[in-house]
Amino acid sequence: MNAHADDTGRGRGGPEPEAIRFFGTTWVGHDGGYAARRVAVAVGSLVTAFAACFVLRFAYQGLEIAEVGSFVGMLVVVMFAVCSAVAFRGTWEGFGRRPADLGREESLRGLRAIGFIGSLAAYFLRSLTEAPGEGLRRREYEAALVQYERRRTARTGNPAARRAAKAGKRKRA
Repeated sequence: MNAHADDTGRGRGGPEPEAIRFFGTTWVGHDGGYAARRVAVAVGSLVTAFAACFVLRFAYQGLEIAEVGSFVGMLVVVMFAVCSAVAFRGTWEGFGRRPADLGREESLRGLRAIGFIGSLAAYFLRSLTEAPGEGLRRREYEAALVQYERRRTARTGNPAARRAAKAGKRKRA
């Protein structure tokens, strides 16, 4: 969270919402073409997933033409299915929480790259209800606003007067 924000705390030196890919900060007030962006992300991720499946079909046909055998073909299909499932789960969970172990996330990067169709499917499904990652960002942003308001109200008043009052108490004691 950065410092600077509008009527929800932004612009007054409060926390600033974190931008979401393809949405920026439009998710805060659902303004600035938020609905159109959600539709575009849903359609784009679905079309890209179908195109990727089409390309993978050509790759599989290439294996058949090369006559590598049914075992290798089956391994390729199972590999893409498992990698897509892992990528879907990781992407879906990433929309609701920050990763606890960054090293583990880094080690799964290659697996998720192979299973990119799963990530695209997760993006499509999440964008039907909200911007992907919006729930997590909203919870964090609202908690930051509450914390900022608590700190801000605790600091109200003239700091010089508080110092003078403390100095007066010390002299009396």
